[in-house]
Amino acid sequence: MKHEQIDDVKLFMNGKFVESERNAYFENINPFTNEVINYVAKGNELDIENAVQAAEEAFTKGPWGKMKLKERMAYIEKIATLIDENQEEIAVLESLDSGLPIKQTRNMISRAAENFRFYSRMVQTKMHGDAYQVDCEFLNYTVYQPLGAVGLITPWNAPFMLTTWKVAPALASGNTVILKPAELSPLSANKLAEIIQQAKLPNGVFNVVHGYGEEAGASLVQNEKVKAISFTGETVTGKTIIKNAADSLKKTSMELGGKSPLIIFDDADFERALDAAVWGIFSFNGERCTANSRVFVHKNIKQRFINALKRRVDHIVLGDPMDMKTEIGPLINREHYKKVMEYIHLAKEEGCEVYQGNIPKHLTKGNFVPPTLLLHAKNEMQASQEEIFGPVMSVITFSEEEEVIQMANDTQYGLAGYVWTNDLKRGHRVAQAVDSGMIWINAQNVRDLRIPFGGMKASGIGREGGQHAILEFYTEPKAIHVSLGNHPIPQFGKPNHKGGK
Repeated sequence: MKHEQIDDVKLFMNGKFVESERNAYFENINPFTNEVINYVAKGNELDIENAVQAAEEAFTKGPWGKMKLKERMAYIEKIATLIDENQEEIAVLESLDSGLPIKQTRNMISRAAENFRFYSRMVQTKMHGDAYQVDCEFLNYTVYQPLGAVGLITPWNAPFMLTTWKVAPALASGNTVILKPAELSPLSANKLAEIIQQAKLPNGVFNVVHGYGEEAGASLVQNEKVKAISFTGETVTGKTIIKNAADSLKKTSMELGGKSPLIIFDDADFERALDAAVWGIFSFNGERCTANSRVFVHKNIKQRFINALKRRVDHIVLGDPMDMKTEIGPLINREHYKKVMEYIHLAKEEGCEVYQGNIPKHLTKGNFVPPTLLLHAKNEMQASQEEIFGPVMSVITFSEEEEVIQMANDTQYGLAGYVWTNDLKRGHRVAQAVDSGMIWINAQNVRDLRIPFGGMKASGIGREGGQHAILEFYTEPKAIHVSLGNHPIPQFGKPNHKGGK
């Protein structure tokens, strides 16, 4: 039955909540109960066109694109303040919608507010050009200008945090936005629209079109008025977006899949490496792109580490996402649950010993996959090569540094990586040799908002985060050349005064 306390979700465009053009809705399902939470307006190409038109007019005719920096940053700071004021409500909506434990969503929401404050500071301090003087003849300088209407397509894992990760730099840089949230987690995106409406941003600056990727998402990518697409999601979809965006030559930023290695040498701080390995795959219900889904353990500590992993898995708490004791909640929907379970069965067929925690009997309605270890795994196995996106860890043994580097790189992905060793020379060698956009040495996945975020190979194209988002993606650099004197100019076609033409 429909959840009584959650209103149905409409589209948001030009400052108002509106029905979709075809007045269509789709069900939003609770991952914990598999019952309907509410109904969500289903946008399509007509709604995308309306939203793009609103965003383009807000940029070209409205005040946003020409607004003074301090005035625009006041809006950005106001959004952050309102997120803080609504933190508990957003955390509950996020947990209800995605199945993420409430203890984790509360931390995510505070980080979401910081995304806006961070980009307020970043734009005011870093979004400036350079000046180059050439003798006494020229002064050349650069400025950074916003693109215009940009499209943001966001994922269903940690949806609010990852949505604000894109919305904040896009708006702070002076662009207008059309957001297409993941259809599986629409609630927090709708709440962000309410917050932005409360912050009184000019109409059309921020727009939300809910709907399916093949309809609303594809239309957003193909719309020629949209100047850029930032996408976070699976690699196959990312490839399709790049192909479809090519027709209008729009900029794209792709943060895609991962199969990230965590490498533990025998001299590592055992307990800290254990904590990091367990947190890195089983937090966020295992549904995170930077998860250490391949754990490479040196042969000298293999059995000790596996025994420790088993003890941890036995004690991880599965339960209601709203319970503060819960460490793993249900996966996003039944289809994804089946996919993850198929990979676990495949791993068993490939020769892995599957070791799992227990699912309490009262949780059978939810999409629960217990924390799972794939023991005796080989790097070439399908379950060790393909992104499962669930609480499933392949445990692989290695002997030599060169061997583990080769195995870590023997995958189509290259998003993140982790190295645990007390030999810092080796730590740096391995970190620089592993093909990943981001590597942590003796650390879990602790994000610094200033660093470039993105991957190599099939894990993506481009970098966002820090000044990389505002200077390399959400703005265009323009070079302006100023003559300071009368420099020589070739005189083609000048009449010859000695009798020639």
